[in-house]
Amino acid sequence: MIQTSPLPEIAPEHLMEVGTIVSPQGLQGALRVYPSSDFPERFLNPGLRWLQLPNASAPQMVELVAGRALPGKNLYVIELAGIGDRTQAENLRGAKLLVSQEDRPPLGEEEYHVADLLNLQVINQLTGETIGQITDVFSAGHDLLEVTLKTPPPENSPEIELSPPKRNKQRRKQSKPPTVLIPFVKEIVPVIDLKAGCVEIHPPPGLLEVNQA
Repeated sequence: MIQTSPLPEIAPEHLMEVGTIVSPQGLQGALRVYPSSDFPERFLNPGLRWLQLPNASAPQMVELVAGRALPGKNLYVIELAGIGDRTQAENLRGAKLLVSQEDRPPLGEEEYHVADLLNLQVINQLTGETIGQITDVFSAGHDLLEVTLKTPPPENSPEIELSPPKRNKQRRKQSKPPTVLIPFVKEIVPVIDLKAGCVEIHPPPGLLEVNQA
């Protein structure tokens, strides 16, 4: 079990995700973490962190004992108090690593926290149209914004009376909205307005079509 202390008075909405535990590392309880933060100290400096376990109703406070970067990989290896073997580490696979928003490191010019970019509306400068919203940020050489595109409402179609057996067979899968990946560079994303809750993009030809996932 994880060694825990009484949870400080902090609401879940005041916590910020900085990474995801993807797998155990070795046999002694170490954990591999895929970062969603550009600040290495989140994974290297000992101190309090929180874990949001899959299917758990509330985050759990933990102590980060030690951490290091994996050379050549966009991964960190961390050690948590109370996690001493591979089985315990395996039980944390998929958990989100969180920190308090009050512990945000100072940002440089034109730097942004991932949490501030999520859910921003995305406006195409070429058309003035709101095309969707940012739903994730990936690091891959340079940062990529995942934008979930707005989809038009389905056209009304006449209802067809089906007998119960046929109705089950005719059930359609609900498709997910399409997404695009947009390089987070000044030339393509020239405007980030956190107060207005939006970013403006100037996409090169084909970007919104070619990169659709």
